[in-house]
Amino acid sequence: MLLTKAETRQAMLGGAMSLAGIVVFVGLAVLALLLSSGASSVLAAVFEPYILRVLRFTLLQALLSTALSITLAIPVAQALARQRHFPGRIWIIRLLAVPMGLPVLIGALGLIGIWGRQGILNSLLLKLGMAEPISIYGLSGILLAHVFFNMPLACRLMLAALERVPAEYWLMASGLGMRPGSIFRFIEWPVLRAVIPGIAGLIFMLCATSFTLVLTLGGGPAATTVEVAIYQSLRFDFDPGRAVALSLLQIVLTAMILGALSLLPAPEDEGMTAGKAVGRPDGRLRGVRLADGGVLLLAVLFLGLPLMSVVLAGLRSDFMKLLSEPIFWQSTATSLAISTSAAALALLISMMLMSARRAVLLGDSQASGARVFFAAMGGASSLVLLVPPIVLATGWFLALRNFGVANAAAPLLILTINALMSLPFVMRVLEPAFIVHKHRTQKLAASLGVSGWARLRLVDMPALLKPLLTASSFAMALSLGDLGAVALFGSDSFVTLPWLVYSRMGSYRTNDADGLALILGVVCLLLTIAGTMGPARREVAFHG
Repeated sequence: MLLTKAETRQAMLGGAMSLAGIVVFVGLAVLALLLSSGASSVLAAVFEPYILRVLRFTLLQALLSTALSITLAIPVAQALARQRHFPGRIWIIRLLAVPMGLPVLIGALGLIGIWGRQGILNSLLLKLGMAEPISIYGLSGILLAHVFFNMPLACRLMLAALERVPAEYWLMASGLGMRPGSIFRFIEWPVLRAVIPGIAGLIFMLCATSFTLVLTLGGGPAATTVEVAIYQSLRFDFDPGRAVALSLLQIVLTAMILGALSLLPAPEDEGMTAGKAVGRPDGRLRGVRLADGGVLLLAVLFLGLPLMSVVLAGLRSDFMKLLSEPIFWQSTATSLAISTSAAALALLISMMLMSARRAVLLGDSQASGARVFFAAMGGASSLVLLVPPIVLATGWFLALRNFGVANAAAPLLILTINALMSLPFVMRVLEPAFIVHKHRTQKLAASLGVSGWARLRLVDMPALLKPLLTASSFAMALSLGDLGAVALFGSDSFVTLPWLVYSRMGSYRTNDADGLALILGVVCLLLTIAGTMGPARREVAFHG
């Protein structure tokens, strides 16, 4: 027995409390949705032509965005996998990670700076005699923005799969004199085919639940997704019945997508490998190298120009004016307080769930009740995927508006929603490191009688500090750049940095919005970079 009865009881109690808290918070929001409008009115609203049109557009843009992201990611991943040694390769890979750590609103501003009516590309085309050939708003803008954020994600996942191909495959391909077409057909495509369904499902999920991009770049009623329609129904029309119908529709839609994702097969191992680094035979051909160089150049321009646009536009802002405004410091303090608290709450819940799951594994894990409890704690972290943040915010907004405390409770609600929103990521970062560390140290720590606070201070914290920093920094960055949860509660008395940026955009104070966007983007990127840094793990003394 590696855990005492008291430690097991404490871990199980913490896990049960965390699980109950998540279920109650999400369940009350869903219950408020169900009770805010009668079943007949909800059913009538679901079949409104407007709602059906919104649903069709949501699915259409998600399908097209997924197809474009996957299609464009394949040649970029191929080029990076083939050309493993050239100056700047590591910086291209790092550039692919930037959109994932960048607030969505900042990316939208950068895309407007390049593809907008006064953007660099349209201005150039106008000088060539073409009358605004590209529109950043509507379906085309939404697709462009989704590709900007999701193509790098797909590319990195595909690149990781291609780099796992055993070196012996390339030795054999070189020995057989295989051409690039044959290599793609017999080596690369089977690997990509195994991971593409999962990547496509993830991207489809992200696009189907997209809020900020569609809110910023949507072209009115003709280009509105379900989540944006929920926001518009409450914020502008104040039609609770329609908002409830749309929220329930969104829950059903995400449940169907998650169900489909759970049915996808896991990628198979490519086989045994000696681990030797072997150059790919197709990467040395002159024509292939030129083609790969062209593909990577286009990818760098596509991703880098909007980022440069944000930087240049932000630098032209009057920072002294922005820094002298009380609203800036108010919104900054609010955003930092919420993001820090949300990250701390996410870490606390994650540690309690992981400790309880470990206690189940070390106890009688074969009992049916233990298996259900173990699975429930694992699924609790992903519950926010089933009920997206805007739906949670809608449910709690409808529940609290009758009591007149919606505005007063806004900070606590947004803090909790942001914590739940980051929980899946935090769990996926922490749990593997947590399991490995406990497995390595549990026997020796138990034999030495090191437990409680002493174990946490001397054994756990030094080893888990880096994954904790990674998880907390990304959770903070995610919360700091979030606009979805605050969209329903934003007001003159409650302003976050993303809401302030969006408000300045809406009032055509684009110069101020650019400066604020640059500040917000830099802070989020610094948090993301900080998450990948940290002291080396020190657990040699407790390896068991």
